[in-house]
Amino acid sequence: MKKEVPLLITAIFGSFMVIDYFVPHPSVSAVGETLQQWAIIVISFSYVLGVANIARVNGEKISKRSRDWPFAIPLLMGLAFMLGVGIFGGIGERTLFNDFFLYAYTPMSGTMFSLLAFFIASAAFRSFRVRTLEAGLLAVAAVIVMLGRVPVGAEIWDKLPGIADWINNVPQMAAKRAILIGAALGAISTGLKIILGLERNYLGGE
Repeated sequence: MKKEVPLLITAIFGSFMVIDYFVPHPSVSAVGETLQQWAIIVISFSYVLGVANIARVNGEKISKRSRDWPFAIPLLMGLAFMLGVGIFGGIGERTLFNDFFLYAYTPMSGTMFSLLAFFIASAAFRSFRVRTLEAGLLAVAAVIVMLGRVPVGAEIWDKLPGIADWINNVPQMAAKRAILIGAALGAISTGLKIILGLERNYLGGE
């Protein structure tokens, strides 16, 4: 029963959400909105469990002096601080929580993303080693697009920006849409497997 009941609930709720999408009836939509509100409540409790799990895992890491345990100390301190100012100070435009989010968390997030530029440059350097015809086409297209996006490209050849736009709007967009279609089909098949009970990893099964 520990697995049958969750599978039955998943099948019923998942099937109803599919029906709600394809059957625009007021009563069906009302039930669908109710189920979505229930899902939001469940997700809220999952956030609480996530915070508790982070505290437990990092607390054990500190107590056992595991690898990289000093980094767990500022993590837990920041977690406790943001929870405290959020709960007792409120969340709004002129609050301590918002100030730390805008002036501490957001700049640090931007720093992390800016570091990705170096990894992208390294990956591009390895990818642009022209050893095959495909790699050569990739290198030529990348150079054209990069030159077409900067003012010096137009100075070299006034048609470079137009060619760069064509590469982005035609072959690049075609490949991007093919990837999106494949990802969508994969998501649909995974959803059907979960609804039908064929996918049970979320229950701890294989």
